[in-house]
Amino acid sequence: MSHDPEAFRGRFWLSLLLTVPIVLTSHMVMDWFGYRLDFPGLDLVGPVLGTVVFGYGGWPFLTGAVAEARSRTPGMMLLIAMAITVAFVASLATAVGAFKLDFWWELAALVTIMLLGHWQEMKAIGQAQGALSALAALLPDEAERLDADGHARPVPVAELRVGDLVLVRPGGRVPADGPIAEGAAALDESMITGESRPVGRGVGDRVVAGTVATDAAIRVRVDAVGTDTALAGIQRLVAEAQQAGGRAQALADRFAAWLFYVATATAAVTLVAWTVVAGLGEAVVRTVTVLVIACPHALGLAIPLVIALSTAVAARGGILVKNRLALERMRGVDAVLFDKTGTLTRGEHALTAVAGANGTADDEVLALAAAVEADSEHPLARAIVSAAQQRGTSRRATGFQPLAGRGVRAEVDGIRYAVGGPALLRELGVAAPDELTDRQSEWSRRGAAVLHLLRLDDGAPTVLGALGLADQVRPEARRAIAELRAEGVRTIAMITGDARPVAEAVAADLGFRPGQDEVYAEVLPADKDDAVAELQRRGLRVAMVGDGVNDAPALARADVGIAIGAGTDVAIESAGVVLASSDPRAVTGVIRLSRASYRKMVQNLAWAAGYNVVALPLAAGALAWAGVTLSPAVGAVLMSVSTIVVALNAQLLRRVRLRPAG
Repeated sequence: MSHDPEAFRGRFWLSLLLTVPIVLTSHMVMDWFGYRLDFPGLDLVGPVLGTVVFGYGGWPFLTGAVAEARSRTPGMMLLIAMAITVAFVASLATAVGAFKLDFWWELAALVTIMLLGHWQEMKAIGQAQGALSALAALLPDEAERLDADGHARPVPVAELRVGDLVLVRPGGRVPADGPIAEGAAALDESMITGESRPVGRGVGDRVVAGTVATDAAIRVRVDAVGTDTALAGIQRLVAEAQQAGGRAQALADRFAAWLFYVATATAAVTLVAWTVVAGLGEAVVRTVTVLVIACPHALGLAIPLVIALSTAVAARGGILVKNRLALERMRGVDAVLFDKTGTLTRGEHALTAVAGANGTADDEVLALAAAVEADSEHPLARAIVSAAQQRGTSRRATGFQPLAGRGVRAEVDGIRYAVGGPALLRELGVAAPDELTDRQSEWSRRGAAVLHLLRLDDGAPTVLGALGLADQVRPEARRAIAELRAEGVRTIAMITGDARPVAEAVAADLGFRPGQDEVYAEVLPADKDDAVAELQRRGLRVAMVGDGVNDAPALARADVGIAIGAGTDVAIESAGVVLASSDPRAVTGVIRLSRASYRKMVQNLAWAAGYNVVALPLAAGALAWAGVTLSPAVGAVLMSVSTIVVALNAQLLRRVRLRPAG
């Protein structure tokens, strides 16, 4: 039977339509409400329409029961099938005069209510999985591919190939992954990263399919299409996570199997006991009620719906759950180990300080250095040029010449200049002026690279100034550390290959607590997993946060591996959780979601299990001596109410805030 909610919807409405006349013509119902119907064929309404309801409406449960029986995995479908089959057989016996019971209306009500519950279950899960369809809808149907003469021609996205150049107009969606070949724009990447603020992207920056160029046109060189795109990878991760199970799901499955055996045994005891006490007719009523109560609709919905909703909520917040068990474990993490570069820092150098010497102003040093470096592709050169552009200091140079391993040189206004590091100073036989020494030493202690601007004309080379470039701490990293502490994480740790003084300076900038937080410095990539193991030997449950490349062994060893900054690399196999953005604050969101989803699972399991523990004895007639009994139809109504409670409780996951207000 298909799990398409529309299939159950159709069966439910037809069964409901047939159930109404069955109920209205029941002698028991007429006695309850004090009315009387009498027309030819009245006694055939229940048997005829009830048989249709059993055969058509009950078919999904009957076929599901056969599948469970063949696989020897008794569960929800087998329990439902047992209940409606017993009710049907008892009703047929009533029709031929074996019992004096009006049972058809209870059978019809049972089937109809169970169809309603299953329809709502499939509908709820389908709505949660609609996140996948929403992701797919982010891709445009057509792309504007530029041909050899530069003309843009509309083509279906499916026809794009690696190497194609596509035009993305203002307000248009990027059709495929690739670097920007021309132009710059503010990209709305919220559908991938969860960040609402557009991000500036320029030539060389990689963009991903589904994002939106908000303010300008760009040309993108396609390097990934179809299933290789980041968006497709996100879809795969969300789908796998929604289908995955965990400890709580395994517990629910085991409970369903136990419930089958308990219900069967209870039904058998009930049948025998009530046959002895009150006769076969009452025994059948009690037995059917036991089987109805035992139908584990709420139990079957308790975990899958929480899984579906939690992974959908996570995906909307830029958190991609690859491994359901990893999300479950995150609630108990008490140590978070961050890789420094690219996680707590930006992973790229930026100009942090400029100092002039020999009478040269700081701004002049920056302007001249940027002019000399303008044609260089070195990351440090790009940082200097970018800083000069931001400050509005621009000069033009000619005669650019790279000096391999030492620096670059060029002419500005007819004067030759060079920019380079210590190797260039040694080659030219000059030293930095005393006025720069103290400042350079401080920059170096903090891990900055130091470059010098030299004038090469007028005799001996002269050092005109120095520039400090460092990998900057992310502002959001400081807030991430504070948020983790607020969530009760005991130990924050950082690991890096940088020298100890550099690592300590970064840790101090981040607000690490001496004696409580940990700093692992001068660590080779291959040895990072040793730090994870060392924390685990202390009895800590460790989450490792890294870039998913050289951190793979550590990510795999940790109790929870979290790959960060995966907007263009979502298929990191070593991590259980992937963060689509590079914002480390999302780690706190994973903890919040883990705790909330686990809480909902436990609540739902407690409700579903507790309901059966209380209701089964009641259905068996344990309180019949006090005049308290349950009919099969009432049992079906109560079971449906239990399902609704579980579904509504799971829906509260949508209110979880992955980040604190403000």
